[in-house]
Amino acid sequence: MTLSDAQKREIDEARQGHAATLRPTVAALEDILFQPIPLLDHGFIRVIDYMGDDNAVVQAARVSYGRGTKKVSEDRGLIHYLMRHWHTTPFEMAEIKVHVKLPIFVARQWIRHRTASVNEYSARYSVLDREFYLPDEAQLKAQAVTNRQGRGDGLEPQEAAQVLDLLRGDAEQTYANYAWMLNEDQEGAKVDPNRDGLARELARINLTLGTYTQWYWKTNLHNLLHFLRLRADPHAQYEIRVYAEALVDVLARWVPLTHEAFLEHRLGSVTLSASAVKTIRRLLAGEKIGQTESGLSPREWREVMTALDQPI
Repeated sequence: MTLSDAQKREIDEARQGHAATLRPTVAALEDILFQPIPLLDHGFIRVIDYMGDDNAVVQAARVSYGRGTKKVSEDRGLIHYLMRHWHTTPFEMAEIKVHVKLPIFVARQWIRHRTASVNEYSARYSVLDREFYLPDEAQLKAQAVTNRQGRGDGLEPQEAAQVLDLLRGDAEQTYANYAWMLNEDQEGAKVDPNRDGLARELARINLTLGTYTQWYWKTNLHNLLHFLRLRADPHAQYEIRVYAEALVDVLARWVPLTHEAFLEHRLGSVTLSASAVKTIRRLLAGEKIGQTESGLSPREWREVMTALDQPI
């Protein structure tokens, strides 16, 4: 990730500003406010603003006038209870806003979470940077055999090198064509004064999905947890999972009690169907059953056995 001198000055100026406030603040989150957390090759996440903390969740649940109880253990117990029983509105009382730089294909996955306010960099108005995502060789894998939307075994080194060459060459060529069609630099000045450039809204259409975009994304804590439950899961696509894992770390700084409950009851837990519960009861009773006798589908059987750390 590379920041221009102007961007670095802007971040420094933001971090030097101070405002007196009576509202709750979180020192651990203040420590990283405005600072970019590098992700992938050119991406980042920056926390821009936030409202509320763990106490906001507790206060809303109890409809109290203060900041919860004097005992952290009681607040912890309540937050765990709320998380365990899928209560939602208390977690909606805290919000966070982040600035994200990410490849377009990751953004198109991310935007499926329609419970946030989003304002994206406009390629109709401004010129996109010459930055595109190139995977590490370790991430270049074949299509998974059992999962139509996942990755399988890694490619052979020679094939991986060929794939990287293709990705790099296509991205560089399409950006060069984009720049030629625009006939302007980052400041909007004409490169060739003897011709007009194509409208920006048209010139952008041939760029690859690996091109980087940026947006401001504001969401409440409840919807952030839902996003993280899906995108920080080991089965999520690697590139969006990298961003989700960074946000899990942000969560730990911002609302440590909620983070603890989230790991316990969401990210580290398993949801079982009624049939799966019956199957586990039969296994605990000593009954010898396989997938066919269980009545579960082959996929659900594998999931249950994996969760129980049992041979499939």
